[in-house]
Amino acid sequence: MEPLVRPRGVLGHFPGGTAISRIRIYDWPTVDGLRGGAPHVHLLCTEGYVVIGGSGRLQTLGPDGYAETPLRPDEIVWFTPGVIHRAVNDGDLDILVVMQNAGLPEAGDAVLTLPPEFLTDAEAYAGQVRLSSPTRMATQDEEVARRRRDLAVEGFLALRERVEAEGPEAGLADFHAAARRLVEPRLSNWHERWERGPLAAARESGRQLAALVDGDTGHLGAGGVFGLAAPRYDRYGMCGRLSAYDAEPERR
Repeated sequence: MEPLVRPRGVLGHFPGGTAISRIRIYDWPTVDGLRGGAPHVHLLCTEGYVVIGGSGRLQTLGPDGYAETPLRPDEIVWFTPGVIHRAVNDGDLDILVVMQNAGLPEAGDAVLTLPPEFLTDAEAYAGQVRLSSPTRMATQDEEVARRRRDLAVEGFLALRERVEAEGPEAGLADFHAAARRLVEPRLSNWHERWERGPLAAARESGRQLAALVDGDTGHLGAGGVFGLAAPRYDRYGMCGRLSAYDAEPERR
């Protein structure tokens, strides 16, 4: 493969400024007898699940309260920012994940539902969730991944009780506010990433549309075929063994 040579604008990026990864959902048992990943929320990114194997459930806390959605092969489920979600593995659950705003989830657009005492400040939170290796499955990190998952489930179950008692808006307000405080230092960086990625992709479509209206087909001669190589590593993700594709495509 030759190095990526970008044609005009942001052509060559994955469609829509999204990102993809594969997650094999943890089968570690939890305190409520289920198996699965760590419940968490995204503040800015819609997340889509394409189920490629096995079966499970998506447990959510959102404006409609608590809900469960089946996860079955070949089906697609997605959820928007603010919806707390937990992937439950009922048997070999394997998911292809499509994330909005490529680069933002990797830059911290996810907050685990840890108990409130761990959401008070960034250091308290990081002390419970930080892995020694963000890019590979270091042996010592399995204990951290299990512990943070268990803490997130503990917090999720408490939030579920609160939502059922007080309603979604009141029951989730404190957690949403704490999550926002945790990510506040990153927001300017997120804005820059969004402008360079998803916003730039949308603007490029606008330029192409305007060109076609004007009879200009120049961008059609500047296209190309691009690809992403298979992931080179697995690591401990929030929900399972995560295989992340490189952000930078290659011209094929």
